[in-house]
Amino acid sequence: MQIALTIAGSDSGGGAGIQADLKTFQRFGVFGTSVITAVTAQNTRGVRAVHPVPPAVVAAQLAAVAEDLPPAALKTGMLANAAVVREVAAAIAHYDFDNYVLDPVILASSGDRLLEPDAEALLRDRLLPLASVVTPNLGEAALLAGYAVEDPAAMERAGRTLLEAGAAAVLVKGGHLRGDALVEVLVTPDGVRHFPHRRIRTSSTHGTGCTLSAAITAALALGQPLEEAVHNAIEFVCRAIAEAPKLGGGCGPLGHSA
Repeated sequence: MQIALTIAGSDSGGGAGIQADLKTFQRFGVFGTSVITAVTAQNTRGVRAVHPVPPAVVAAQLAAVAEDLPPAALKTGMLANAAVVREVAAAIAHYDFDNYVLDPVILASSGDRLLEPDAEALLRDRLLPLASVVTPNLGEAALLAGYAVEDPAAMERAGRTLLEAGAAAVLVKGGHLRGDALVEVLVTPDGVRHFPHRRIRTSSTHGTGCTLSAAITAALALGQPLEEAVHNAIEFVCRAIAEAPKLGGGCGPLGHSA
């Protein structure tokens, strides 16, 4: 069995972060390990508190996993602050981890900030060059690229900008596009591929980005080429949204057993 690692925050509501990642890994048939970077108090209505894990404890978790359960692929999600970003970047380089999926979690779906502002440049400068693929949504792509990203043409442009910044590939997520016709845009040195699909009208979208990046990670751990991994991950997320259990009073979780 292949091993996949998630380095992310814990979501007490169970719909995003470490919890969503491990559920996704299980569904793809890979063994999930984890490094917790922050503990959050949140539910479907929003984030109430964030407590970053001390960087030394993050480093100890990374060492424990690397020495005994080295992953075939890994992802990062919520990293909370600059000190944690530094530890994670150093560990990925030191342990020479392959198939690294960078989900640049900056804001929660509710709008709550999950990465301190002084860590944004560090994430771009230290983690982006290590990534096999980076998976920003429109807002995150705009912050990382330095200009507005509001349509597929801008998504392509942002992808090229992030390639120039060092990423091996970029998947710009289109869930925040206007209208019902959505597209995810994958930009690699070999060209651009669009993954079009229809919006599913629902309030159950909490953890969508975490689930997508975890699904890509699991697929890469299974040896799938990047474009195939992205395609299968998008298909899985669409099914998980369609089969959401309709829980909570706000932005509900996906159906990870889809």
